[in-house]
Amino acid sequence: MRLQGKRILISAAAQGMGRASALACAAEGASVVAVDIDEDGLATLAGEGNGIEVHRLDVRDRAAIDALAARTGGLDGLFNCAGFVHHGTVLDVSEEDWAFSVDLNVTSMYRMTQAFLPAMLERAGETGGAAILNMASMASSIKGFVNRAVYGTTKAAVIGLTKSIAADFVTRGLRCNALCPGTVDTPSLRGRIASAADPVQAEKDFIARQPMGRLATVDDITPLVVYLLSDESRFMTGQAVLVDGGVTI
Repeated sequence: MRLQGKRILISAAAQGMGRASALACAAEGASVVAVDIDEDGLATLAGEGNGIEVHRLDVRDRAAIDALAARTGGLDGLFNCAGFVHHGTVLDVSEEDWAFSVDLNVTSMYRMTQAFLPAMLERAGETGGAAILNMASMASSIKGFVNRAVYGTTKAAVIGLTKSIAADFVTRGLRCNALCPGTVDTPSLRGRIASAADPVQAEKDFIARQPMGRLATVDDITPLVVYLLSDESRFMTGQAVLVDGGVTI
């Protein structure tokens, strides 16, 4: 039980990577707080009988975040997983698209971290350590991809935010790392494929850019989530960790 005794909050936990991470952390003994705006998805997660505590939370709502932080108290781990993938070049990004993506992909992590960090630092002083994990992407400052202008920009910002948090609090027992997956087969990806002009070709294109010849599954990624939230990674902070099937070889 690699996370036994740890209390971990995971955002965007109703489906996809967030849900898989919540289940993986719970299976490793963590007390998981799962949040999302999708109440139906949270209800099915809680209904699996895994002991996961669920709360509806819009990570763009500062007042709601502060209220949850006050009720939750000290965490051992925080996984900022919420995000949105916008499709298009810089010429296709409207002011509204830009503002929404920056708010959800970056500013929400600032809000969540600022709200939960003080109690996490107190907790780290008592237990010897705490960890924040931010969802970034290989599409970021690591590598540019076509039609990912605002998404790549926001995920590059996530890596910068991660490094600043890591540098500021490394002496206080708080670690912060970023997870940078390749293309993962999730409901979000399936939605993007379905909305393409040619869904069959779109799926082939996503697979073709992975040298391993397949999309990642959530089970390819969750072991690293557990590792980065566990004491096994206690000497690791400020890193953008790639799990990309060889895209950036």
